[in-house]
Amino acid sequence: MITMLDVARKAGVSKATVSRVLAGNRYVSKTTQQKVFQAIEETGYRPNLLARSLATQKSQNIGLIVTHSLFNGPYFSELLYQTATLTNNYGRQLILADGKTSADDERAAIEFLLDLRCDAIIIYPRFLDTEALEAIIEQHEVPIMVVNRQLQRHADHCVWATHQQNTVDAVSYLIERGHHDIAFITGLAGSPTAAARLAGYQQALTQHGLRVNPDLVMQGAWTPNSGQQAAQQLLESGTPFSAVMASNDDMAIGAALALNAAGKRLPQDVSLMGFDDIRMAEFFLPPLTTVHVPVAEMIQHTLAQLVAMLEGEEIAALPPFSGRLIERASVTDGPFKS
Repeated sequence: MITMLDVARKAGVSKATVSRVLAGNRYVSKTTQQKVFQAIEETGYRPNLLARSLATQKSQNIGLIVTHSLFNGPYFSELLYQTATLTNNYGRQLILADGKTSADDERAAIEFLLDLRCDAIIIYPRFLDTEALEAIIEQHEVPIMVVNRQLQRHADHCVWATHQQNTVDAVSYLIERGHHDIAFITGLAGSPTAAARLAGYQQALTQHGLRVNPDLVMQGAWTPNSGQQAAQQLLESGTPFSAVMASNDDMAIGAALALNAAGKRLPQDVSLMGFDDIRMAEFFLPPLTTVHVPVAEMIQHTLAQLVAMLEGEEIAALPPFSGRLIERASVTDGPFKS
């Protein structure tokens, strides 16, 4: 049986140092942390969470709440993988709770994780609005971090991305490449992320003196099927367009299927852009131009904030996380390229 002492010997540090790393002590240097985590991986060591829980009166569990509408897709896979990996690196266990289909369900998921004595909770909200989230943070002593929402009163308890500005930049890129008639496939109705990305699309067109044509805006639902249906509706409408931007990569891939079925070549006839930069995007044919969302970095900072709160340290608000354009082969120059 591999012990903490084996890990310490492998990493060339003391047993106490390994213990501090597993407890998430931020005063251990990054270099030492990396040595310990590498030794854990190489030895296959598994921390005895029950013993630590009895000794510290902490469960060593961190809860994550995500609504099940996100479960069936590569974005959630990346989110869950990063959260589980980093939680494990801190020597803790991740417990997933389903936010289901309403704000009340998300509240119930929070209570469920509290009943399990989770030391801290991460909320990736779908239905709870920012005011409700602010109130929840104020009502509970357990450290809570909110992902993908900007909070005002508790700015240090949230991690969020600049979806609107990232979309402005992405659509501006298409315009600079000579595309004026740009179709847009929105995300799920009622989603704040979808609303922010749609607002970015509209803002970019307005900034460049182009009209926002409602006939070029199609409702999607984050899924490939909805992207395919939206592209079919665009084609059937007869409204001309030279580029399509989808609010996520899944819908872009679905749109490509409809465009190909209609005899449209990518990117010669229609340029295509997605959002999120899922793993499949670079292997798509043609490789998909998209906006990379730094999920790994966002989760890393989320957990660092939680661990700091668990150790009684003061935390500060984090700056927003900005995506970046990933240029691949699915976009080419449009008809207005000078």
